[in-house]
Amino acid sequence: MAKESMMAREVKRAKLAQKYSAKRAQLKADGNFVALSRLPRNSNPNRMHNRCKLTGRPRGYMRQFGISRITFREMALQGLIPGLKKASW
Repeated sequence: MAKESMMAREVKRAKLAQKYSAKRAQLKADGNFVALSRLPRNSNPNRMHNRCKLTGRPRGYMRQFGISRITFREMALQGLIPGLKKASW
């Protein structure tokens, strides 16, 4: 399980990116890079990192499911993901 502070930081980054997205787009279109650099760093969407919705793990994230590879495997073996079963031959 990831630290609560790390997951909270990602939520904060997402909110800031949403808040400043229109202003950032306008400044980029105008070419005003000085004003763009004065915006908060965490308002840049490039600073956001995908995390597992259940555990908060930052690596091994599967975009299609929104969870990490480890959580995905556990859920698949338990039959919690519809249409998925372990291959055997």
